[in-house]
This record gives sequence, C-alpha cells and structure tokens, in this order.
Amino acid sequence: MRVTTILIIEDEEAIARVLAAYLKKAGFKVERVSDGNLAMQKFEETRPVLVLLDIMLPGMDGWEILQKIRNHSSCPVIMLTALGDVDYRLNGLNSGADDYMTKPFVPEEVVARVNAVLRRRPVYSGSDTSKSFGTLVIDNSAQRVSLNGAEVPLTPRDLSLLLFLSEYPNQMFTREQLIENVWGIDYEGSDRAVDLSIKRLRQALSHWPPENGEIRTLRGTGYQFWIAEKTRI
Repeated sequence: MRVTTILIIEDEEAIARVLAAYLKKAGFKVERVSDGNLAMQKFEETRPVLVLLDIMLPGMDGWEILQKIRNHSSCPVIMLTALGDVDYRLNGLNSGADDYMTKPFVPEEVVARVNAVLRRRPVYSGSDTSKSFGTLVIDNSAQRVSLNGAEVPLTPRDLSLLLFLSEYPNQMFTREQLIENVWGIDYEGSDRAVDLSIKRLRQALSHWPPENGEIRTLRGTGYQFWIAEKTRI
C-alpha cells in the first residue's frame, strides 16, 4: 500500500493541529514542521505526496521554500496564507504552486483541495515511449523530462501538459481542449490555469534552442508544441 504523506509547513499551532486532524481522518499520514529553516530537511526526510505551505514563517519564508522545492521536485504544493490579495495569489501560481488558499478557511475545503490536486497527478497518460527533440528528452514511462542532460523539475500539472502537447507536435489545441485532456472534465477552475502552466513551461525550457522547437501561442486560438522536422528523433 502506498503511503500518502502530507507535509504541513505552518507555524500557527492551532491551524496545523486542526488540518492534521482532518487529513488523518481522510486517510492521510501527516507530518508537521513550524520553522521555515527546518522545512526542507523535513521535506527530504518525509518525501510527501503533497505540501501545505504557509507563507509567513519564522526563518525561511514560504516563497523561498517553494522555490527550493521546485528546484528539484514536482511535489504538489498548496499555499496557505492570510495574504489574500490577487497579486499574492498570482505570484504563488506563477512560482509553481498548484493551488492557493486564503485564511481563514474551512478544513473540509482544504481536504477537498488536496484530493483535487492529487487527482490531477497527472491526468494524461499517453504512450510509454521516450522522445527526443534536440537536447530535450521527454520520457513518458518514467514521467521525466531532461534538457541538456539535466532533469527539468516540473509540477505534476505542468508535466501532464507537456506530455500531452509533445505527443502531438505541431498540432494546435484550444484552452478548452487542453483543460479536457490534461486537467480532466471534472476541473472547475478557470482556463487561465492553462496560460499560467504554459508560462511556467516556457521558463523551465528557456535553454531549449528555439531552432529545435518551442511552445507557440496562436493568438486567439490556442497553443502548439512546435518542432522543426529535423529535430525529432
């Protein structure tokens, strides 16, 4: 049986305790840490399937912790914070968070969001082959992407999107088609999520030579994983 550990990085004891109780009731194993400076050590020790991450922490703050996680892991992260301004939410999503919840929140909703994020890991499961596009290698079976010989850390959602697009090079997809095929038909969020995911993928693949390929925006239409014919191996 697979252990599904949720790591709560939260310095408010009352909030962390309540979240832990609800998550345990939902069948998850829960680990907690309240000091930002100890967060990455706990992350490496527990290898969680998802992280609930507060922003305002003693020591290292949540933004820095999120960046450190994204530097080497695609583990889903849900931000928990009292900072409800839209700019903070966009910053979290643009930085690689999978979801963002503003305090105060209902614990049952947090559990529902956790389950929703985990259901989207990843929706798309295409061929089990490995494909090369110049120095970009996309391995479907291993769920791994490497560029110039180094692994590219992607969120589960971004990985799903790249796997899907790379299966159909040079074909255009609308946002609605990508939502249906990658996020799943039960997804209830905005199609703005597609734009944010594309933006993160472009940043992650910024060292992929444009003469080999790129993720193109077809204005007013959608997106395309474009590659030069000579590039595909």
